[in-house]
Amino acid sequence: MSEELSWFEDGRLAYLDVGAGEPIVLLHGGFLDHRLWRSQISAFAEGYRVIALDSRGHGASANATRPFRHTDDVAALLRHLGLGPAVLVGVSMGGGIAVDTALEHPELVRALVVCGAGTSQPRFTDPWALEVFGRWQSALAAGDAEAWLAAFEEFGVGPHRAPEDVDEAVMLLTRQMARGTIAKHTKGEPDWQVPVPDTWARLPSITVPVLAINGDLDAPDHIAMAEELARTVRNGRVATISGAAHYPNLEKPASFNEILASFLGSL
Repeated sequence: MSEELSWFEDGRLAYLDVGAGEPIVLLHGGFLDHRLWRSQISAFAEGYRVIALDSRGHGASANATRPFRHTDDVAALLRHLGLGPAVLVGVSMGGGIAVDTALEHPELVRALVVCGAGTSQPRFTDPWALEVFGRWQSALAAGDAEAWLAAFEEFGVGPHRAPEDVDEAVMLLTRQMARGTIAKHTKGEPDWQVPVPDTWARLPSITVPVLAINGDLDAPDHIAMAEELARTVRNGRVATISGAAHYPNLEKPASFNEILASFLGSL
């Protein structure tokens, strides 16, 4: 199977396009890239056409130089490829992008699968998450990449365990992806991303099937937002994977793939 990236919009967006069949679009979390999905790419490219992109400003994709929305990038790529409606599968930031796309470009979406996310407008109230985010923002403001990386990694570990409790290969891969993305950006760089408005209030308009897959060791806020999403849409359900936190597809790929395959088979 080819792992060679393709390019869209004059090289601004990089994506992997493998397999044949009904389309699945894999959307990674913030500061990561398409490699988050390597177990799913190999598992599902035998029966589906799998698109795994690097979101703008992440991985091999170029940084933004003008206002943009991630959802519009996804929609433009699908239209360019002549695909849709597609199943959108997203973790964290990618889950928010998937929901945005169902709201803004519903004709391109067949179903949604989200992990550790509700919409692109996250709501955090848990003291653990607020404390980690505080250190995250302070490190970014100071331009301290190592302090930022330490805070970023805590979300992958979750509040219930220590970094040494997580598989070393998982920690190494997420660290590599995050280092690669943060190195693309500079202190004080403009944030060109335009938010999608009123996402929580608009959730009842989503009529396609929605599956929230949570790791049971994820932060309470992440789990609560995903469960609220599933409750609010017209056709939502929740699945939980034991022994995983914010990246259940990476920590427990066999369990994740089994749940995803069952969901896809039900469509």
